[in-house]
Amino acid sequence: MRRKSGRSSLALLGAAVLTAFCVPVQAAIIGTCTIVIGSSGTMKANPAINIFGSKQAGGSSATATITASSLLCTVLNLIDCYSVSAPAPIAFASAPTGGDTNVTFDTVFRLDGSGLDIPGGSPQQVTNGTHSIQVDLTATKSSGIFPAGNYQGTVTVRCE
Repeated sequence: MRRKSGRSSLALLGAAVLTAFCVPVQAAIIGTCTIVIGSSGTMKANPAINIFGSKQAGGSSATATITASSLLCTVLNLIDCYSVSAPAPIAFASAPTGGDTNVTFDTVFRLDGSGLDIPGGSPQQVTNGTHSIQVDLTATKSSGIFPAGNYQGTVTVRCE
């Protein structure tokens, strides 16, 4: 009898272990992170017409407001529950023929009025509360100049 119960206990333990691996895990952060777009940025060309950027003369940064709120972060007094980033796009959202050829894109952003440029692909931890973000996009053509026409670049701001 003892031997039989030992086997059933092992089988039950094995089933419990398999079940533990099959059950979805709940996320640690319970809350929200809301992004409200403020103003669109404006990209301008440099004199050589091989760089478009919001940091060029006459350009302007795009802006948004981020509100992070997590009860778990509040209860545990955590300061790094959400991270913000603004990775560079891989192409223009729209451009004339040849506008995307030999072009690399780069983004930087600033949080809460800081003058410190953070690389767009580097997540920055934020605390609960409201934060302002300014985003700059630069497109650089490695050979030739940008053809005449209308260009539109889109940067996705992430809060994860």
